[in-house]
Amino acid sequence: MDRAGFGIAAGADMSIERITLTQFIIEEQRRIKGASGDFSLLLSDIVTACKVISHLVSRGGLDAADEDPRHYLERAASDAIVKSTVWTGRLAGLASKSNDAMTPIPARYPRGNYLLVFDPLNGSGNLDINFMSGTIFSVLRAPAGTQKVTDADFFQPGSRMVAAGFMLYGASTRLVLTTGNGVNVFMLDREIGEFVLTHPRIEIPDNAATFAINASNERFWEPPVRRYVKECLAGKTGPRARDFGMRWVASLIAEAYRVLVRGGVFLYPVDDKTRDQGGRLWLLHQASPIAFIMEQAGGGAITGRGRLLDVEPTDLHQRTPLIFGSKSEVELIHGYHQDYIEGRDNDNYDLPLFGNRSLFRNE
Repeated sequence: MDRAGFGIAAGADMSIERITLTQFIIEEQRRIKGASGDFSLLLSDIVTACKVISHLVSRGGLDAADEDPRHYLERAASDAIVKSTVWTGRLAGLASKSNDAMTPIPARYPRGNYLLVFDPLNGSGNLDINFMSGTIFSVLRAPAGTQKVTDADFFQPGSRMVAAGFMLYGASTRLVLTTGNGVNVFMLDREIGEFVLTHPRIEIPDNAATFAINASNERFWEPPVRRYVKECLAGKTGPRARDFGMRWVASLIAEAYRVLVRGGVFLYPVDDKTRDQGGRLWLLHQASPIAFIMEQAGGGAITGRGRLLDVEPTDLHQRTPLIFGSKSEVELIHGYHQDYIEGRDNDNYDLPLFGNRSLFRNE
């Protein structure tokens, strides 16, 4: 691969040397002895559905008629995935963030060996400002010998995922995909209708000085989070001895993609505002797939108390805190939580953000 990561040999004809997603999936299948091809075809089914969703999002809800465009696109996105996968014989069940219960495979269709979990249109709340949205998905193995799949069959820790990915709908449509062998990024070439590999085996930079957190929730944070943010804001004069930038775009997949490409850390920690519901993000539909991708790209993902992929789900719509990004930053934040839990810190992190500039405080 060339240094730019486009899978193009120096001086070669780009139209010949490009690696398409179809080619990539076939090559991955050949690595596994005795593979039936069902998993590869399932990935193709998911990608086909996401192409439909990309087209719908690009139209901005023009087809919604009298329906609210956001609700129309959320429902249309979920329907596109179900219609593309439910009849193929590759799935035993589906679980969408949009539905209260899992979707069984109708009796008229054959039952497959996999379970699909997905958030059909993450970031839909930003559609009215024409900002990025996307689809998050993960694939699990269905329990062997089970004739009727139930919600409980989806209660598998993220470490048991077969694949995870997300589709990003923005200026271009991009697919981030891992099958447990690193992370690869593909871009949709609309002229040929195929995804092309642009970032093979992407790795999260570990020296980035950027963090993303919703600062408006500062009053709800636990001391270890307050400690980390305070030290970052202190910049070169503080204990980190370097300046940090703060980001927040209120879109999980947009933040995840930025971290993959540029490094840094994203924090949606447990706090007094979300503690009763367990956290802010959906464990199965959002947090676990993102965590799997981050670890496969050399980063880390935690709840604050421990590794997110070790969490055993107990409910289809279970919530969780999530902190992910560059491994060294995630490990530092985890250490701060351990100090807090074990009483090794002094709990002296109550100064408001931007206190030195007298913002957000009464003088």
